[in-house]
Amino acid sequence: MIKDEQKQPSASSRRQSMADYLSPLVRGIKPSGIRRFFDLVSTRKDVITLGVGEPDFVTPWHVREAAVYSLETGKTQYTSNAGMPELRGAIGHYLSDRFSVEYNPANEVIVTVGGSEAIDLALRALIAPGDEILIPEPCYISYSPITALSGGKPVGIETYAKDGFKLKAESLKAAITPRSKVLILCYPSNPTGGIMTYDDWLPIAKVVEENDLIVISDEIYAELTYGSKHVSFAAMPGMKDRTILVSGFSKAFAMTGWRMGYACGHTDLIAAMLKIHQYTVMCAPIMAQHAALEALQHGLEEKDRMVEAYNQRRRLVVKGFRDIGLTCHEPQGAFYAFPSVASTGLTSEQFAQRLLDEANVAAVPGDVFGLGGEGHLRCSYATSVTNLTEALERIGQFVHKVKQEG
Repeated sequence: MIKDEQKQPSASSRRQSMADYLSPLVRGIKPSGIRRFFDLVSTRKDVITLGVGEPDFVTPWHVREAAVYSLETGKTQYTSNAGMPELRGAIGHYLSDRFSVEYNPANEVIVTVGGSEAIDLALRALIAPGDEILIPEPCYISYSPITALSGGKPVGIETYAKDGFKLKAESLKAAITPRSKVLILCYPSNPTGGIMTYDDWLPIAKVVEENDLIVISDEIYAELTYGSKHVSFAAMPGMKDRTILVSGFSKAFAMTGWRMGYACGHTDLIAAMLKIHQYTVMCAPIMAQHAALEALQHGLEEKDRMVEAYNQRRRLVVKGFRDIGLTCHEPQGAFYAFPSVASTGLTSEQFAQRLLDEANVAAVPGDVFGLGGEGHLRCSYATSVTNLTEALERIGQFVHKVKQEG
C-alpha cells in the first residue's frame, strides 16, 4: 500500500489550472490586437468603424446564385483535396492573364479555406524548429503568430513611411542570418497600402537568390492598385520556383465570409501543403468553390467597379487626413490609409482608445502591426463615402481638441 501511494503525484506537482494543460506555444501567443480592440465596439452605439478589413459591398448576386444552384442540384459532396479541377484551371488562367505568371492547375494550384489557411499551410510545410522567417513590418498581424506556432522564429524588418513602406534590399540583407529560410511578403500592404514595382522587386529578388530563400507572397490585395498594375513577385525572373503565391477572393471579389483562397507554387511545395490540408480540412466547401468559379468567369466587371469606388474613397480619405493636419503617405494599393498621429503627442493605442471613447470612431492602433507601426493608425476606407466623410469630421474635431490640450 505504501508503495502504491508513493507512485501518486504530489499536490505540488499537479497542474494548478486548466491553462497549465495548454501548449506553451499557444500560451505565448497574444490575442489579435485588432479583434481585442473591436470587441469594445460591439458594446457602443453610433460608432463609425474604419477598422475591419472587409469590403462593404455584398457579393454580387450571380455569384451567390451559383452557390445556391450548386445546392439545388445536389452538389454537396467533397471535392478533390486540391479543389475542383475547373476552379484550379480558372485560377491558373486568371493569374496568367492578369499577372503574367503561369501555373499548371493539375499540380501547382491548391484551393484553401481562405488565404489565411494557405499561409498557415505554407509555413507548416516549410518550417523546421528554429528556422528564421523574415517579415517586413508593419504587416498583417497573423504572420508572426503562425510562424511561432509552426516552430519558427519571426524576424521583423522595419519599413518606413519615407520610402512608401517599401521593403529595401539593404534592410533585408541586414536581417539575414544562417538560420534565415523564408521571406513573407505582403504587397499591396496591409496595413500601409504600400506597393512594390518591378524595379523595387529587382534588388529583392537578387537578395533572395543569393541567400537561397523561399518566399511566401501574400497577394490578396493584388487587384486593388491605383495608378499602376500589380507586379507579382512570382513573375520576377527566376523567382517562380522560389515563391508560393497566396491569394483569394475575399477582398477584390467581396467574398470574405465565403473563405475561399488559394496557393500556387512548385509542385514539391504544393504537394507538401496538400498533405497537411488533407489531414486538417479535407477540402474547401464545394458550394463556395462554385461561387468562386462564377466570380472568375463572370465577375470581373463588378470587381473593377468596386476597385474604382475604393479609389474614389482613397482620394477622399488621404486628402481628409492631410487637411486635418495628420501626415499621411499616399496608399497605392489595398483599402487602408495609415496616417501618422505622432503630432498629437499620443501613442497609437492612446489615440485609438480616445478616438473611440470621445468621437465614436473606431480604427486600429498601428503598433499592433509590428515594427514601424507605432505612431500610426490603420483606417479602412472600405465603407461608404457618407461614413468616411462623417468619420473625418469627427477625427478632425478630436485632433483639434487634443492639440489644444497640449
